[in-house]
Amino acid sequence: MSLAGVLEAHRVIVCVGSGGVGKTTTAAALGVRAAMSGKRVLCLTIDPAKRLANSLGITEMRTEEQEIPRELFTAQGLECKGVLYAMMLDTKRTFDELVTKYASTPERRDRILANKIYRYMSTSLAGTQEYMAMEKLFAVRDDERFDLVVLDTPPTSNALDFLDAPERLVGAIDSPAMRWFIQAFESAGKLSLGVVGRGAAFLLRGLSKFTGASFLDEVAALVTDLNELFGGFRDRARQVYDGLRKPDVAFIVVTSPNPLAVAEASFLGKRLFEAGMEHDGFVVNAVHPLLQEPDAGTDALAREAARVLPQGVDPKVAVRKMRRALDDERVRAVADRIEANRVHARVGKDAPYVEVPAFDEDVHDLRGLARVASYLVGEAGEEAS
Repeated sequence: MSLAGVLEAHRVIVCVGSGGVGKTTTAAALGVRAAMSGKRVLCLTIDPAKRLANSLGITEMRTEEQEIPRELFTAQGLECKGVLYAMMLDTKRTFDELVTKYASTPERRDRILANKIYRYMSTSLAGTQEYMAMEKLFAVRDDERFDLVVLDTPPTSNALDFLDAPERLVGAIDSPAMRWFIQAFESAGKLSLGVVGRGAAFLLRGLSKFTGASFLDEVAALVTDLNELFGGFRDRARQVYDGLRKPDVAFIVVTSPNPLAVAEASFLGKRLFEAGMEHDGFVVNAVHPLLQEPDAGTDALAREAARVLPQGVDPKVAVRKMRRALDDERVRAVADRIEANRVHARVGKDAPYVEVPAFDEDVHDLRGLARVASYLVGEAGEEAS
C-alpha cells in the first residue's frame, strides 16, 4: 500500500503525530513528490529549523510563500513538473489578522494590538500555535494558486493538542476568570471590585499586590475587548474545525517504532475517527531492516578483513566487534518490527500503511526528500518490509 492515491484524491493533507517522529520530513517529502508530479503545492510548516530549509535548498523559512526554484530540482537530477512553495507559520501575524477582521472599530482593533498582554498572549497562550496553524490552513485551502496544501502540525509533546486547540483557545478566552475581569471593568472603564463577588474581589486584590493595579487594568481592558470578539472567534473556530471534516482533507498519522510514539499514534487515530476525521494513512519512519547474518565463519571473515584493515589492527578483534555491532542492530531491527507490526495490525485494511526505513544519513536535501517520498508512494520496493 502507498500514499499515492491520497496525494491524488485530496486538496489538503495534514500530517499529525508526536514530536521527533519525522513528521516535518514526511510533510516536506509529500510536498516534493506532489510538485514533481505536476501539482502546485504549498508546504506549510511550523518548524523554523534550518535543517528543513537546507533540505528544500533555501537559506531560511519565511512567513510568506517562497517558491523553490526548479533549478534546484534539476541540479540534483530531479524533474519538477509543477511548483513547490514553502511557508512558515507566523502565529502572531495570523492572530493579528483575526483581531483585525472581527474588531468592531479601528480604535478597538488598535487598542488590542497595542496591548502588552495581548502581544504575549498572541504567541504564548495555550493552544494558540495549534489553533493558528488550523486558521492559516483554513485561509489558504481555497487559494486557487495551489492544487495541494500540505500542513506540518506543531511539534507538541501530545499530538492531540492539535485537535483540541480550538476548544482550548476559546475556553481560555471565555473562562470564569476572564468573566470576572469583564464584570469588574465594564461598568466604570477601569477595574472596580465592588461589582464582583466577595471571593473574586479577594482574589483580585491579592493579585494586585503582586502585579500592581495598572497591570490588572491592562488585563481587564484586553479581556473586555476580546470578549466582543469572542463570538467571531468561536464561530471561526467552529468553521475551521468543521472544515477539517470535509472529504478533500486527508490526515496522515506519522510515528516511529518507539513504543511510546506508537501508543500515541494509535490513540490519535482513534481520536480522529471519533471526531469524524478518519485517518487516511499511517507512516512509520526510521524502521531498521533486519540485516542478514554472514555465512562465513570468524576465521574466514578475519582473513578477508585483513586485506583492507590498516596495519597493526588485529582482524579477529575487528571481526568480533563488527559481530557485536551487527547483533545490536539486529536486536533493534526485531524490536522495530514488533512495534511496526502492532501499528499495521491496528490500521488493518481501513487506510494505507507505509514504512520508511532508517537511512544511513540524515535527509538534508531535495534528493533525500524525494527518496523518502519514493517509499511513501510505493516506488521504492519492499525494502522496509
